[in-house]
Amino acid sequence: MSEFARTEKVLGADAMERLRKARVAVFGIGGVGGHVVEALARSGIGALDLVDHDTVALSNLNRQIIALHSTLGQKKVEAARARVLDISPGCRVTAHDLFFLPENAGDFDFSGLDYVVDAIDNVSAKIALILRCLSGNIPVLSCMGTGNKVDPSRLRIGDLSETSVCPLARVMRRELRRRGVEHLKVLYSTEAPRTPFPSPEDDPLRRSTPGSTSFVPSVAGLLLASQVILDLTGARPQP
Repeated sequence: MSEFARTEKVLGADAMERLRKARVAVFGIGGVGGHVVEALARSGIGALDLVDHDTVALSNLNRQIIALHSTLGQKKVEAARARVLDISPGCRVTAHDLFFLPENAGDFDFSGLDYVVDAIDNVSAKIALILRCLSGNIPVLSCMGTGNKVDPSRLRIGDLSETSVCPLARVMRRELRRRGVEHLKVLYSTEAPRTPFPSPEDDPLRRSTPGSTSFVPSVAGLLLASQVILDLTGARPQP
């Protein structure tokens, strides 16, 4: 029996074959992106490109699926790669130890990608990634803010133009509009972010670090992965 037999019962053999042939890149392997990778691997995606330059830290343990005491200090892309191969040994996993930025956006090879998931926090990097995908006609799904929120039931997938209360979405709408982009498929929350409590790790010269939970970023990641699977296979929920 295949490890994906239960998924095939829902999607069918043809859809599973499309997933097996698909190559998806996930930019940002954190609280959201790590769960995207997990769900895609467990759905039988044939090839994954993992892009991140961070290492697993103690503060990641509350929400990041790759964060364990045994993975502390490891590169996130390497921890994620090992986890994917333990789930789906046949998956072709490429780990890119890269902090994707506008300055090096031209160095990343987007050819051969069937889908891109943007789970990056940095606004300029998100914009550069989205523009590269749009210029190359590569489907891209972008995650807006999940920090300082406690209600995963308020997460939605829709057009960027539909977003309202998310501060990150507000900035992205403005900056993309300046670049001629009016529409983009995104995951967003209709929940207003909470004001984080002060923490000893806060830098008084900078804005406080966003708070997070185990359940909002993870649900966001699973919703993003589900949309990727639906788009790649053409499957749709029953009415």
